[in-house]
Amino acid sequence: MSDKDKVNNAKDQVAGKTKELTGKATGNNQQEAEGKLQNLAGKAKDKLEDAKDTAKGVADSVKERFDKDK
Repeated sequence: MSDKDKVNNAKDQVAGKTKELTGKATGNNQQEAEGKLQNLAGKAKDKLEDAKDTAKGVADSVKERFDKDK
């Protein structure tokens, strides 16, 4: 995962949490729900990027193994 992706995902999480807490403090249920969703979206993007990195690592390892066997 690139540093840019990490920063963007962290921004989504922080902005979402801030929006969630503001909505909760002001009694704005819609803002609170939007904040939760934005926070979860940032976390989900992180997990997806981690899964991509893992899959790429596995694919590279398999490719290396096949290249050695040639």
